[in-house]
Amino acid sequence: MGEFSVGRKAASFGCMIVGLVLMIWGLAMAIAKTGNTLRGGALVVGAVAFFVGFYLFPTLKHHRTIVNIIFLFPLLFAFAVTVIIPLVLGIGYSFTDWNGIRTKGFVGLDNYMRMFRQPGFLWSILITFLFVVFNIILVNLTAFLLALLCTSKLKGLGFFRAAYFLPNLIGGIVLGYIWQFIFSNVITKFTTALFDSRYSMLSETKTAFIGIVIVYIWQYAGYIMLIYITGLNTIPGDVLEASSIDGANATQTLFEIKIPMIAPTITICTFLTLTSAFKQFDVNLALTNGTGSVANFMGNYLTNGTEMLALNIYSTAVINNEYAFGEAKAVLFFIILAVVSIVQVRISNKKEVEL
Repeated sequence: MGEFSVGRKAASFGCMIVGLVLMIWGLAMAIAKTGNTLRGGALVVGAVAFFVGFYLFPTLKHHRTIVNIIFLFPLLFAFAVTVIIPLVLGIGYSFTDWNGIRTKGFVGLDNYMRMFRQPGFLWSILITFLFVVFNIILVNLTAFLLALLCTSKLKGLGFFRAAYFLPNLIGGIVLGYIWQFIFSNVITKFTTALFDSRYSMLSETKTAFIGIVIVYIWQYAGYIMLIYITGLNTIPGDVLEASSIDGANATQTLFEIKIPMIAPTITICTFLTLTSAFKQFDVNLALTNGTGSVANFMGNYLTNGTEMLALNIYSTAVINNEYAFGEAKAVLFFIILAVVSIVQVRISNKKEVEL
């Protein structure tokens, strides 16, 4: 038994060493930009060999932990590569003059100080907060009303649920262009016939902003509706039956029983709506591309009247090729979103306890 354990340990170490050597070789070829046909295979075979050796390591005490690590590694590795590492690198680049390829020097807080001297960026923050407030209220209210309708005793509820959810399946870019056509070519025909004026909501900043809100509600309310339906369906039937026996009408049942009992669902829906509205980009890009005039904001004339924060960051980094400046804005965006989300969840959790 001891010889078997020693042999297994030697095989385990052998596999791990071979795996590490292959992975280092593959990375070296990648850095040197050679061996295009070999480096991918070396990395994959090396990783497999390393984890096989890791799995074969003869220890009963920590074997389950080793297996758990092996199964979790792909997910954790993907999360680190796509989220954690870019976040850390982005924070570092925001303090430099990075041009997307190389860094020439360290500029400290210059990028952060510059963004607060840019009226267009401050305007983007302002209308983003307005957009979030409008949509937290309107999306959740619309979705909740649709959920009440889709949990009633009407016929064809499956059709209604599918119809309300369908807009969420359409990509934001496609959705934006569809509604741009509706606002500019369909609705204008009605305004021409009724008021003899070919007026489009996208022609002015205020009405264009309302148009973006309408499109977002139309797209996102169906998704939030499904979550509310799930919450409403978890309410015990005997509770509703008892309230009916006690003489509670529909309004009393709604406000005294249903809403308090789905408080956790309301918290989830509010959080999802808040984060999604803050990150609004694709509809904003396709519908108005951020255009719109603002006559006097901080003494300046602005042409980005409907440009929200995510689109402003994209325009700064990709369109204007100011990647370090865009990274600084993105870091601030991350901080704002994290703080607002934490505050919202804490407030909602307190409301749950009160309800």
